[in-house]
Amino acid sequence: MRIVFMGTPDFAEESLKAIFKAGHEIVGVVTNPDRPKGRGMKMIPSPVKEFANENNLKIFQPEKVKNNEEFINELKALKPEVICVVAYGKILPKEILDIPPYGCINVHASLLPKYRGAAPIQWAVLNGDKTTGVTTMYMDIGMDTGDMILKQEVQIGEDETTGELWDRLKVLGGNLLVETLKQIEKGIAPREKQGKDYTIAPMLSKDMAKIDWNQKTAEEIKNLVRGLNPIMGAYTFLNGKKIKFWKVKVAGENEIYAENLGFLINGTVITSDPKDGIFIKCKEGILKVLEIQGENAKRMSIQDYLRGNSIQEFDVFE
Repeated sequence: MRIVFMGTPDFAEESLKAIFKAGHEIVGVVTNPDRPKGRGMKMIPSPVKEFANENNLKIFQPEKVKNNEEFINELKALKPEVICVVAYGKILPKEILDIPPYGCINVHASLLPKYRGAAPIQWAVLNGDKTTGVTTMYMDIGMDTGDMILKQEVQIGEDETTGELWDRLKVLGGNLLVETLKQIEKGIAPREKQGKDYTIAPMLSKDMAKIDWNQKTAEEIKNLVRGLNPIMGAYTFLNGKKIKFWKVKVAGENEIYAENLGFLINGTVITSDPKDGIFIKCKEGILKVLEIQGENAKRMSIQDYLRGNSIQEFDVFE
């Protein structure tokens, strides 16, 4: 099929790779403009642009797509049969949605109608969900509201991070897009309307990364830590210094003697040992820290951290 592909991050790149390898004719690739990154603020192309460059695909990088007549006319001139959109980051106007005869197809990293929006993978982990998946759908003018085509469900690991789940779902998304296009070509693709029982997965904010020891249980803090790994990291303060947690677990009954802790405030270090690590009292349950990052330092195992840094019993994280 003649395809225009629209996408930006590595999640989208995996889908572009998949349809490219499947032999589709990719007549144009649309991605976000290069952005400055790093200490030198060097202009960095998106992963999708890098793949397109490597494979001599025609690239478009408009700052905006709405009311951009020049760009819309360029798309029309390509005469795509279908437009594939994966994590592009911009809402498409009806004028673009109406261009391809087979419609605009989106790959969304959730089991719609659950988690419409910008951060479905992150919120599935943050909320401690046991399952998630990928949905392909026909796009309309709403945000992830179009008719569904195919779905594939996966289990979320007990300790799986957003980064790990992202890497699994991007491969699944590429494979599901290839199968979706195959069924559209054959005229056998299903079309199912979404129900009204939907949830939203909004963009993450920096203020949600601070651990609330008084309101969150050990299980909820664990989900926060793995949900923000590797995006920004969950953080707390100890003696005025910012500390990030990258990997934690809920301590089991056999790991620590934890009776009569009611007199301690939440966030208190119960045990600190270079061999066993640190255990922290929570609103409910006890958190064991496995990987940590001190202020202006690298992330490391708690054992390595405690060899060069002092965290004492009865210290309080804030």
